[in-house]
Amino acid sequence: MLGETKQRGSAERYVRQTLKQLAGYKPIVPLEVLGEKAGLSVTELIKLDGNENPYGCSPRVQRSLAEYPYLHIYPDPTQSSIRKALASYVNVGEEHIVGGSGSDELIDLALRLFIDPGDGVINCEPTFGMYDFGIMLCDGEVINVPRVDSFAIDVAAVEAAIKPNAKLILVATPNNPTGNLTPRADILRLLDTGLIVLVDEAYYEFSGETVADLVPQYENLIVLRTFSKWAGLAGLRAGYGVFPPRIADLIMKIKTPYNVNIAAQIAIQESLKDVDYLMGTVKAILAERERFRHLLKEFDWIRTYPSDANFLLLALPSVEMALRVDEGLQRKGIFGRYFDKPRLEHCFRISVGKPEHTDAVIRALREIGGGNLATTKNTKYTK
Repeated sequence: MLGETKQRGSAERYVRQTLKQLAGYKPIVPLEVLGEKAGLSVTELIKLDGNENPYGCSPRVQRSLAEYPYLHIYPDPTQSSIRKALASYVNVGEEHIVGGSGSDELIDLALRLFIDPGDGVINCEPTFGMYDFGIMLCDGEVINVPRVDSFAIDVAAVEAAIKPNAKLILVATPNNPTGNLTPRADILRLLDTGLIVLVDEAYYEFSGETVADLVPQYENLIVLRTFSKWAGLAGLRAGYGVFPPRIADLIMKIKTPYNVNIAAQIAIQESLKDVDYLMGTVKAILAERERFRHLLKEFDWIRTYPSDANFLLLALPSVEMALRVDEGLQRKGIFGRYFDKPRLEHCFRISVGKPEHTDAVIRALREIGGGNLATTKNTKYTK
């Protein structure tokens, strides 16, 4: 009897075959794990791998969360307060807004809304890894259209790649991990294809460029944003989307009832009451980004790509040197992000921190470049 139960109890044979073969998304590592890896306390770490705001959230958020007395009550499933506040911030009607547990959840919901097994989604790589992951969860077909050498989207190639099964085009602007914007004119051209164009504006507050104002005019445009980067709410998972009203209604229908928890709802409202403070930290990060870029010119073996976000993508002379930089910084308790992906194998992404973080990175790079391994400070970058 026990043997029969054991045999019948094997659930793996019922798992979808595509999910068995799926490589999971590689997320960033928590502080405690990084500290253990480096042999340092959390307070000694310089975490520049997640594009988070090093200045943290608004003080209003901290106070309001500490004082809120109803954590035992479910949050508002209709998101009425945050939808109203976000609509005012974006300058669109409330009927366009849906909140999410970070913009990651809204990427997932949008893909699930549109993609049947076998449907095509155009993805312009290299870009945010959650896109491929989400498409494959839906058993969709990834139609990869490589970006040009500057990492700009090849709009003509996207148009040529449209197949009968294609439904959706994904555009991150500024792009992650390369940092470059997609011009408004290119997005308008993509909209003219008639496919749904999902524009991920996770770094909007750093770039100042948006197409959210076009959503009321285009029934095939979706814009997603997050509070993780500019507002320092990465740990609370607070994001939102700007949708055509009918699509917003459907997203509200298929989301889980309480997808934006009460802490995130409070934090969104308080952040939007303190935009001046938060934009002050954004300005500090942008100023530090330019100082960081200037200091990196000291190293003729590093090429820095232009960025309109709160991070820089560094190109190194070889894969070996990229790994050496990653490992060398980690030994100093400094964590950026290396991507083991096509066209990024020799690159290293690093978030912009506070001035003292930049100074620590520069000191560490001097030691790494001056070491005894094959590539030294005098090895110039070659494409």
